[in-house]
Amino acid sequence: MKQDVTKNMAFKQLLNLEMEMATFTADWLHCDQLSNYVARVVSHDRHDPLRHSNLLSSALNELLEMSFRSDAKDGELICGFYRHQHIERIELSFPCPSQQHRFYSALVEGLKDGNTLASYVDIIADETSPIEQAVLMGLTVNYDAEIELRFSSAEALTFVVDLPLERLLN
Repeated sequence: MKQDVTKNMAFKQLLNLEMEMATFTADWLHCDQLSNYVARVVSHDRHDPLRHSNLLSSALNELLEMSFRSDAKDGELICGFYRHQHIERIELSFPCPSQQHRFYSALVEGLKDGNTLASYVDIIADETSPIEQAVLMGLTVNYDAEIELRFSSAEALTFVVDLPLERLLN
């Protein structure tokens, strides 16, 4: 099991985006466009900005696509970007019906079982597995991400994803 070393760190805010869900979900391309734009802005001062941007864009795109699939039309998509040394933090909030909160809680809790690589292989091989499970497990396995779920209101939730991308680049 991973040790949660990022809980008490002071993260510096780099960027904050807010968009109405109806606008965001009007076009699937918004996921790719937002992730590419944000990744370039956030990665400009990293050791290898192009590689860092590509990794960050891919991870962020997966999260944005997950929120896109929530089918929420009301409310806001809020995405904050933070940094502490070599860790990038994404805080992605989006409207989510309360009945899906348990589903996402179970997925995030399942990431802590310590057998993520074997589970990930099983999940991506099983066409009936929820795509959200593959996304979150993929971030954990491929990016060494630490993922936390916060409930920001009765009809919204926030994924907090810490990505040690600079460490992955070395």
